[in-house]
Amino acid sequence: MLITSSASKFFKRKHSINLNGHLIDLSNPIVMGILNVSPDSFFDGGKYATEDAIVRHAEEMLEQGAAIIDIGAMSTRPGAGIMSTKEELTRLLPAVSAVRKRFPDAPISIDTFRSWVALRVVDECGDCIVNDISGGDFDTHMFDTVGKLGLPYILMHIQGTPQTMQDDPQYEDIIKDISKYFSEKVRKLTKAGVKDVILDPGFGFGKTVDHNYDLLNRLDAFKVFQLPVLAGVSRKSMIQKLLNVSADESLGGTITANTMALLGGADILRVHDVKEAAESVRIFTKLKEVANL
Repeated sequence: MLITSSASKFFKRKHSINLNGHLIDLSNPIVMGILNVSPDSFFDGGKYATEDAIVRHAEEMLEQGAAIIDIGAMSTRPGAGIMSTKEELTRLLPAVSAVRKRFPDAPISIDTFRSWVALRVVDECGDCIVNDISGGDFDTHMFDTVGKLGLPYILMHIQGTPQTMQDDPQYEDIIKDISKYFSEKVRKLTKAGVKDVILDPGFGFGKTVDHNYDLLNRLDAFKVFQLPVLAGVSRKSMIQKLLNVSADESLGGTITANTMALLGGADILRVHDVKEAAESVRIFTKLKEVANL
């Protein structure tokens, strides 16, 4: 039986994200499409460097079933350097503006750990989800800023920084350690007035291959928080290293890992390949429907 009794208890739970009065329904899983405008991202860096390429890719992802477009201007791959705030804004603002102008109703997420960047984007382009890899640790003003702006916030777990996170990550128990981290951060976010929090356990961010698969195997443990869970495994090294393939060759492994994440209770799949992820969601949703007959 693919859908276990332990997982099925979560299926009737309904979630939604409130983005400036627009409710994003999470009663069934959704797909977040990645739009990198950074020159050095690990998979598609530099591919979307012009406004025309950005808009075309956003359109393609929306047509394929993306419910959210996640736009990032700075690579956070292991060992990546830190881009200046000025350069991040120079890349991010035109991209968000172009997508918002062409697709005004499409929910947008911005991948940034800087509160000033979030402020500027909201001021010039309108409300968006803030996707912060640092859980507020790289900018102490982030939680208060998101709370005052009334934005949904993706709380990701990371051990270390992009420069150090893969040096020698250690956990006593990865689920217990990340759960403690989430508990403390959610409390602070609530105090800051943040109403919508999405949990991202941070696959690949300060985790070994074994850590990542332990996390994937026990993903349903985070449902105890009663908050939406995002899984971002797309084409990552946890797949490349295990299968001995390059990022370009990792689509098959990504589809499998995404499916495992859905079975573990993921509400949002953050992916490079929207069509394949949307198909996985459709199959999973049908299994869920049959299981509840």
